[in-house]
Amino acid sequence: MDSVKLVASSNKGRLARTFAKVLHLRAAVGLLTDDGIRKVKTLDKVRDGKQSGSFDDDNDEKLRNRAAMEALLAKLFASISSVKAAYAQMQSSQSPYDVDGIQSADEIVVFELKSLSELKQCYLKKQFDPSPQVTLLLAEIQEQQSLLKTYEIMGRKLESQIKLKESEVTFLREKLEESDKQNRLLEKRLNPSGSLSVLDNLHLSGLNPNHFITVLQYTVKSIRSFVKLTIHEMKLAGWDLDAAASSIETGVVYGKPNHKGFAFEAFVCREMFDGFHYPNFSLPNESLPERKHRRRHFFDKFMELKSLKAKEILAWSPSSAFGKFCRVKYLRLVHPKMESSFFGDLNQRNLVNSGGYPETIFFATFAEMAKRVWLLHCLAFSFEPEATIFQVSKKCRYSEVYMDSVTVDTFLAPDDTPETIPRVAYTVVPGFKIGKTVIQCQVYLSPA
Repeated sequence: MDSVKLVASSNKGRLARTFAKVLHLRAAVGLLTDDGIRKVKTLDKVRDGKQSGSFDDDNDEKLRNRAAMEALLAKLFASISSVKAAYAQMQSSQSPYDVDGIQSADEIVVFELKSLSELKQCYLKKQFDPSPQVTLLLAEIQEQQSLLKTYEIMGRKLESQIKLKESEVTFLREKLEESDKQNRLLEKRLNPSGSLSVLDNLHLSGLNPNHFITVLQYTVKSIRSFVKLTIHEMKLAGWDLDAAASSIETGVVYGKPNHKGFAFEAFVCREMFDGFHYPNFSLPNESLPERKHRRRHFFDKFMELKSLKAKEILAWSPSSAFGKFCRVKYLRLVHPKMESSFFGDLNQRNLVNSGGYPETIFFATFAEMAKRVWLLHCLAFSFEPEATIFQVSKKCRYSEVYMDSVTVDTFLAPDDTPETIPRVAYTVVPGFKIGKTVIQCQVYLSPA
């Protein structure tokens, strides 16, 4: 757009200079007749010291013919430029439709075509212009005006295109903002436990049980998000949720029908936390540093991975310990029949089994949960002594010291006699011990 303005400005300057030439020439020689031309030539020869007693009439005739031919060609090109400018105006007037603009351009085209026809006749009949210098300058003025008009039309067209592009950019920016919003909602859904940025300034020397509790809370939220997604897929696939819950935990009396979801949560926790008490998380052929360097090793791993998304870790190092952990846990947690009923095939399982990682919401939710469990394990072995995991057996009495009920109703009777103290149906989320600090396990209770 700026280049068009520069060209138009340059042509305006050239047009002004051309007008100045015309005025100067007319002031100097008046009406340029053959005698005027002869007088100018005579003056030029006197200045150059080349005055002679007579002129060569043949040379003068050739000069006049040449000047007349140049004037004819100048008028020809000026008319063509006018036609070009009129055509550009006609095109510009098509959208938006401008009747007056089209009619004006059409009249110019017709006029210039007539002029071209007249020039052709003049050429054929050798009727040359008696004032070629003036014709040359006027033709140059006409051509510059046509070029200026063409560039102005181009400028308006480009301005219109710029406005259209700006409108498209605005629309695309709104779509981008909408997509970003949807991505944030999806990310929040995939990562409901939020960010661990609260631990960005954590140092090994300042590590305490409260930090472990924070990461555990995030981990449990992520587990529950995966369980909700799994139950949703089971409903879509037509599963009998009551039968599935009963096959996980048998003989349990539930206070409410929706409490059966805790059975699925307990199953996921058992599979994900299995091997948690081992430094290598029961991963085969996974080497560890010497014991004196182990605490620092696990803490550094925690700080390195906590701010990364699971898919970033897997893409960066698919064969890492965390990658192996994801592979082992997925193949154990997601049964082939379950995956087949969810997705109609075993493509995800086969991809994981071959060392790849599916780009699906289901696997992304699983991987984020696995990352939280992995980070919790790294943090557990960052303590000295390391944090230990525990769960309580079925039918044992409820103890507020070691247990916390996952439901508000704990079946406690008013008299709180030994016969009325509720029993543990099963452990939903395991508990942990860090030195003398006990982090309660979460249990589902049933009447005694």
